Amino acid sequence: MTDAQPAARRSDATRAGILRAARARFAADGYQRATIRAIAADAGIDPSMVMRYYGNKAQLFAAAVDIDLRLPDVARVPRDRLGETLVAHFIRRWEGDPTDDALLTLLRSAATDESVAERLRGIFREQVAPVALAVTADPAEAALRAGLVATSMLGLALCRQILMLPPIVAAAPDVLVVQVGATVQRYLTGPLGGVLP
Repeated sequence: MTDAQPAARRSDATRAGILRAARARFAADGYQRATIRAIAADAGIDPSMVMRYYGNKAQLFAAAVDIDLRLPDVARVPRDRLGETLVAHFIRRWEGDPTDDALLTLLRSAATDESVAERLRGIFREQVAPVALAVTADPAEAALRAGLVATSMLGLALCRQILMLPPIVAAAPDVLVVQVGATVQRYLTGPLGGVLP
């Protein structure tokens, strides 16, 4: 083993430690209040190391919230189970370690920072819209359906993980899957009514 290999491993471990600390700090404090100094302290390193690896707070935030929703392949899901499948997927993500879920970190900060809000919009545009396009070939209809799905999923995350609304926190995941899943199903496959923009 060369000297470069242990150094590379230490570098990877340091980067990973910084990202873990950044996700937790951004989740707790939001983008505006989180500081490089606090993140470095959480990671047990000097702030200059954070700057060395990530440049500045904006670049660190971008790395910390680089999100792949890992959505299920809807082509493999029965059409009448799409809503429940998507809700179950998101709940599984959030029930693990919510402080490590970058999507929740974005949601906490989006209301007060436009660049964060745009990042969140981009994630749903790039990753949820294709799910709706798999259901309907009309791009305008798919965009509306994806937006409606986002209202349910982000609303559920906000009420269960951030606002900690007692009845929603107390609800069993399978109850939420059935109840919210029915709404998401309707958004994906039900009639839209009205006129599309």
